[in-house]
Amino acid sequence: MITDCPNCRKKLKLSPKIEDSLRLLSPGKSLRINCPQCGSAILLDTAMLSPETPPGTAASPRPPATSQQVTPPPPPDLSGLDTSSYEAKGVVEDIPKALILMPDSPDFHLITEAMEALGYQPSFVHSAEEAIEKMQFATYAAVILHSHYEGSSLEDGTFHQFIRAMNMNKRRYIFYMLIGPEFHTLYDLQALTCSANLVVNDQDLAQLALILRKAIPQYETMFGAIMQEMNTLGR
Repeated sequence: MITDCPNCRKKLKLSPKIEDSLRLLSPGKSLRINCPQCGSAILLDTAMLSPETPPGTAASPRPPATSQQVTPPPPPDLSGLDTSSYEAKGVVEDIPKALILMPDSPDFHLITEAMEALGYQPSFVHSAEEAIEKMQFATYAAVILHSHYEGSSLEDGTFHQFIRAMNMNKRRYIFYMLIGPEFHTLYDLQALTCSANLVVNDQDLAQLALILRKAIPQYETMFGAIMQEMNTLGR
């Protein structure tokens, strides 16, 4: 199965592992991966599967026309292929990571379950300093911060200021979500004021998976074309 990345428009060859994951999806659910070309998040669903292709197998090539002799290209040279590093890279790119900064609370598992339901790999830290250090060396498709993680004031928080000052070459690819009792869920104006992509009230965390299924596609629709144009311009 081959498709196009909606952001960079380059051909995307999906592995049999991803195809098998799509077949296991429930109706109406989607799988998120990162494009290996531009790093942008992509939503996949079962409609992209070829119905004639059985799980775990590649589609059979079409036979050449009998009226014309076709010489196939030679197989690729595998002498320089490091299969171990290739497999490790594939695992990392197939699963988008989510960095979560939240104080200890009973709502902790609600966020984890919601992110896992959308295909993210949750990652937790013990301090803002640890989170900043991780973001220097790892790529996160989503970052979730509770407004009381570093005290009672979001504006005075070290991590929030770090995100706000981040270079846009990296920031535009991060879905930044703020959680707290002062927020109105899905209130875009409040999110914009806080330099975030989404704000969620604590009382709505039980519906977080549904909220994200609404907010993330809107974010990708709104900014996908902009990010594609920026990539074209090399910015």
